[in-house]
Amino acid sequence: MKFPKELNTYCPYCKVHQVHKAKAASKGRPRTLAEGNRAHNRQLMGHGSKRAGEKSVKKQGKRQKVILQCPKCGKKQERIVGGRTTKKMEFKA
Repeated sequence: MKFPKELNTYCPYCKVHQVHKAKAASKGRPRTLAEGNRAHNRQLMGHGSKRAGEKSVKKQGKRQKVILQCPKCGKKQERIVGGRTTKKMEFKA
């Protein structure tokens, strides 16, 4: 999916339209003590939890997030790009 590097949009902090810089949102560092991670690690212990056969249903694409940064105040805001995409974000000049 192609997305512009710079985008003229509203900044809720400055309360004016500015040309914002756009970049793809990245995942943060996972928490090792989160409930889901602990449950997953418990499941992987021992000899159980063998892998199931091939799935017949295709995976659904994820909704991409873009981080917009205001040049005036430096504040960042997230925007979810409409529609689901299976490909990675590509920023064009």
